Amino acid sequence: MGERTLGVGKLPMDLLQKLLERYQGQDERLVVGPQVGEDAAVLDMGERYLVVKSDPITFATDEIGWYVVQVNANDIACMGATPRWLLLTLLLPEGRTDEALVEDLFSQASQACQSLGVALCGGHTEITHGLDRPIAVGLMLGEVEKENLVRTAGVQVGDVIIQTKGIAIEGTAVLAHEMAEPLAAKVGTALVTRGKRFLKDPGISVVPDAMIVCRAGHPHAMHDPTEGGLATGLWELAHASDKRLIVDLAAVHVFPETVAFCQALELDPLGLIASGSLLVTAAPEESPQMVQALSQEGIGATAIGRVVEGAASVQMETPDGLAPLPVFEQDELTRLFGGMDGPKVKDDLTFE
Repeated sequence: MGERTLGVGKLPMDLLQKLLERYQGQDERLVVGPQVGEDAAVLDMGERYLVVKSDPITFATDEIGWYVVQVNANDIACMGATPRWLLLTLLLPEGRTDEALVEDLFSQASQACQSLGVALCGGHTEITHGLDRPIAVGLMLGEVEKENLVRTAGVQVGDVIIQTKGIAIEGTAVLAHEMAEPLAAKVGTALVTRGKRFLKDPGISVVPDAMIVCRAGHPHAMHDPTEGGLATGLWELAHASDKRLIVDLAAVHVFPETVAFCQALELDPLGLIASGSLLVTAAPEESPQMVQALSQEGIGATAIGRVVEGAASVQMETPDGLAPLPVFEQDELTRLFGGMDGPKVKDDLTFE
């Protein structure tokens, strides 16, 4: 049998795990190295931990300077850390880049950094052959007191699973910007206009969410579901912690705009890129105060599941009992923009 051909988007989790096990480096100060599901690397710097994350913006074309700051800061915050410094790489298309575009990208990134208290302290810019759109790659650094580090692997049996805001905020915003005309023809311009605002309202940043949760209690794990949507985010959480998750999909909040766009374009919101929603696991006695603290700051949150004994897996409650939560082989946004012809999901995920 020949080697499989890989589609656009994240590497399959089973392949990524094999590569990381085979090739990851070792260092005595490396506290958290490359692992499926972990949001960032952690280095021991003495009194504190340095948390480091790199993430690109490849789906969106609008506001990518602002966008790249938010998605990198999210992963720093999910480790319980405070985002501090950003190095930004901009790869710009040959023959389609002028000074106004570069100025706009720098302005967007600067404003986003200022809003989070992050210093833009370096990076790289170039005009790159073969690109049809700008690509932004961020390298974010943050710091955290050692006792306050939160890991995706920290999930504990008995935990309640909390979801903030609602799913597919990022995907909804990208669809509204990139598919405005066909969507307007199907769902109306008012809904598309509202969807375009999703980048900032309710917003793709989970930095406030994470900070509120950490002030309200002691989260065992936090995770930022991104490419592959809520479904992939839950699987990453289960795999990183080697725990069994039971999810009530009826409790998962999906925005009306997201529902309308997905129905119009035949997409599944569970597999649609989902920055903006924070997944938290916490002890049952602490989860209500976290939900209340978020609500008091105007951030909706709800319990969507629980952690039970068993091997790493994610199951959903159905009228007929428990069933495996589907695994999306490719983000629904990627599929729409030129990937697979139809939705490709598996009933389960195994790591060999």
